[in-house]
Amino acid sequence: MAKILVMTDLHITEAGNTIIGLDPAMRLSETLAHAVKHHPDASHLILTGDLTHHGTTPEYDRLKDVLHDLPWPVSYLIGNHDDRATFRQAFPEVPTDADGFVQTVIDLPDTRLILLDTVDENAPNPHAGRLCPSRLAWLQTALSESPNPCLVFMHHHAFDTGFTGMDRINLANAAAVRALLKTHNTRHVFAGHVHRTIHATVDGLSMTVFKSPCHQQPLTLGDDASSSSIDEPAGYGILLTDGPNVVVHFEDVGLPEKPVLTY
Repeated sequence: MAKILVMTDLHITEAGNTIIGLDPAMRLSETLAHAVKHHPDASHLILTGDLTHHGTTPEYDRLKDVLHDLPWPVSYLIGNHDDRATFRQAFPEVPTDADGFVQTVIDLPDTRLILLDTVDENAPNPHAGRLCPSRLAWLQTALSESPNPCLVFMHHHAFDTGFTGMDRINLANAAAVRALLKTHNTRHVFAGHVHRTIHATVDGLSMTVFKSPCHQQPLTLGDDASSSSIDEPAGYGILLTDGPNVVVHFEDVGLPEKPVLTY
């Protein structure tokens, strides 16, 4: 089975700036070091948006410094804290579609990975996401042209999580996107944005949200805020797939290491 690592909501800041007292670059470095130690055999690392906190050139430059010399190829998505134009200037090698959206497909021997750009720069709420008609058409083509099952990655979550404030800034046309995904061989949908480990089945689609290497959403269901944060262990995801089957693991980073015992 192919092994794919997923990290999301990195929120890299300029040097000297922190988020709730945490240095996002240091937390990402620790998370990457853990992944390198335990999963050097992974075939890919996917970063699903909010790569930086303000979408500035110095933040993207700092991100590049943290990501140097990794043992896996890295693919990028952007989130509501990113700036598409600034990101493309900082990472000109990252594939985009014909309209300049940061999205692409990656074909493994038995699985297609579809990476979506859900940032809506014209949204009434700038932190909400949407797939515009051109991106929906692109997704339709990416799904229909694949001979293999598809795994779909995006930043904004496409279902209601129970976090009221975060659900107001999820994927605005989530129902339409779910309907499109259901018409094809979509095996699983992955997202970030919420900073919490969540698994759901909605409209028959299996979906997962990963927590952040930096700050997390406290487990306060019904919270009306969209920026509540707590210092909990960093985390990332490990996917195992052979095409029709997908296994999702969740790893916490920063907890005291314990000896492995037998009984």
